[in-house]
Amino acid sequence: MKILTVDLEDWFHILDFTETEEIFKWGEFETRIDEGLDYILSALSDTGYRATFFVLGWIAEKHPHVIKKILAAGYEIGNHSYSHLLIYKYKKEIVKQDILKSNKLLQDITGERIKYFRAPGFSIKRDTNWFFDLLSEMEIQIDSSIFPTSRGHGGYDGFSSTLPCKITMGGSIIKEFPINTFSLLRKNIVFSGGGYFRLLPYSIQKFLYKKSDYVMTYFHPRDFDYGQPILENLTQYRKFKSYVGLKNSRNKFEKLLHDFEFIDIKTANEQIDWDNAKTITL
Repeated sequence: MKILTVDLEDWFHILDFTETEEIFKWGEFETRIDEGLDYILSALSDTGYRATFFVLGWIAEKHPHVIKKILAAGYEIGNHSYSHLLIYKYKKEIVKQDILKSNKLLQDITGERIKYFRAPGFSIKRDTNWFFDLLSEMEIQIDSSIFPTSRGHGGYDGFSSTLPCKITMGGSIIKEFPINTFSLLRKNIVFSGGGYFRLLPYSIQKFLYKKSDYVMTYFHPRDFDYGQPILENLTQYRKFKSYVGLKNSRNKFEKLLHDFEFIDIKTANEQIDWDNAKTITL
């Protein structure tokens, strides 16, 4: 099962970077959301594959035409928060209002209830288990926010499933589609999105895809926008992570689409035997 998802955000939506983290500054930056999105839609157009787009509410508010493009192409929409906030940095009520604001914007454009959510930066940790109770309150049925190893912006290290599972908390049940990992030399590595996708040579990507029964991809329009501006004040390490592999990313993506079949979350949800899926109680 290879699931294709896109986090719809612009090139400047870089987490934990002072020059871009304040939402009131976002209007000062060049808008390039169409460049990467149009490429993704074009690459997918002849494949017949389905994809799920997790949309930033701010993008939906400022550029509703891109949501209409996605809908016109027949793809489904999920929520990626309104203001790209790191969940673990904020209290429950602030997160709730942010998600609700994005939900309303997306529902007004799509005309449908939003049932999927992904936290920016997969920013769910052990001490943010309240997040799943919050999703249940908002009638969000499916989450894809768990990054089951440590990372810079969260990571739920030690989460006991790297496959789709059910999370229960206080009587609520959320279906979780975590990011997948591959065990190599006693370490869990991630390969299916963002900088990991751009960094790893395609031969390694292909090997890991073949060896994995479950793959949850996560791409961004900026992953395919070689002409995007460079945020010069990023640290060298973060600059490398943000821009490595951009020159060859389109070719690599097209090889993936040629060599593997992809589905969206809706289709995956229908194919999974949830009665026998692992249940994790928090």
